[in-house]
Amino acid sequence: MPLDLIVPFGVLFALVVYFMFTRQKFENNIVGIYEEKFEEWKKHNPSDESIEKKECKELVGLVFKTGYTVDIELFDEKAKDRISRGKFNIKDN
Repeated sequence: MPLDLIVPFGVLFALVVYFMFTRQKFENNIVGIYEEKFEEWKKHNPSDESIEKKECKELVGLVFKTGYTVDIELFDEKAKDRISRGKFNIKDN
C-alpha cells in the first residue's frame, strides 16, 4: 500500500517544483518588460524639473470699501508685511 502512494506524491511533488520555477521565470520576465516600458516612458515623458510650475492664487484677505475708506481684512498674517510695504498689484476688471 505505501508503494502505491509514492508514485502519485512523486508526480505531485515534481509538478509543484516545475510550477514554482516556471512561475518565477514568468514573474521575472514580466518585471523585465515593465522595467523596459518604464525606462521608455522616462525617455519620452518630460521631467517635473523642466516644467515650470505656476504659482496658485491663494486667498489671504478681503477688501471692503466703506464710505471713503478701504479696509483690508487678512486671513493670513504672513501677507501683512507685504501689504504694509505696499508690495501688491491692483487689477482693474
